[in-house]
Amino acid sequence: MELFVFTNSRLFFTLGLFAASAGAACAGDGQHFWSGDWYLSVGAAGFTAPKFEGSKHNKLQWSPLISVGKQGPGPRFSSRNDNPSFALIDNDGIRAGIVGKFVPSRDSSDGHELKGLKKVKWGAEAGGFVEAYPTDWLRARVEVRQGIRAHSGVVADAAVDAFTDITPELRLSGGPRMTLASPDYFDTYYGVNAKESAASGLSRYNPGGGIKSVGAGGALTWKATQNWTTSAFVEYTRLTGPAADSSLVRERGDRNQLLVGVSASYKFNFTLN
Repeated sequence: MELFVFTNSRLFFTLGLFAASAGAACAGDGQHFWSGDWYLSVGAAGFTAPKFEGSKHNKLQWSPLISVGKQGPGPRFSSRNDNPSFALIDNDGIRAGIVGKFVPSRDSSDGHELKGLKKVKWGAEAGGFVEAYPTDWLRARVEVRQGIRAHSGVVADAAVDAFTDITPELRLSGGPRMTLASPDYFDTYYGVNAKESAASGLSRYNPGGGIKSVGAGGALTWKATQNWTTSAFVEYTRLTGPAADSSLVRERGDRNQLLVGVSASYKFNFTLN
């Protein structure tokens, strides 16, 4: 608990300094931090994916797509993997800011394989993100988030996407993904203590931290109008390390996870003085 409080305090203190520095820099130019041209992109994705991480059964699901930031002259690429974020720095080749993710609850109603395991509360993950454009056809993005309520671990997502325009309205993109997590995260979702082992029939398992998964994803995106964007996407993930070694995955689940879906979003442009 003390580590959880300390990590959160350090996280929000760092983000506070980050925001203050950005504001001070803007003030030095005689403008407010919020002055300039902005965009707000909102939408949703519908997809078929495993019922829970590690499950071998899929179900239909949906998730929101939200992004806010300053408009810039450089290339801009977005992926359904991007969690809702707010850019504090946004220039030609670098974007950085704060990011958040809603974490749904998990219990035996999500699958009979979970019977006997403790319920995971709904919660959130909050942290920061950085993305870079080393070329005009490649984007690398890293998110680091601290769990709140659902779990007390730290999760880091890394993704690299290459993208090319087949036509002015049609874009093909794809690349590798990787997720790492701390022991507290794995214990919440993949650990099985003695009491749970007796109730569920699963073998006891006490995980450490490490790489949770590696994989790849791709998307075909159609810019229907200046503001409307739709896409079809596929993501393959293979659980590794503490996730793959969990008795929940080994005895009742599957290391291979496949997600297929479609999305649509609308971009609002506005100016603040």
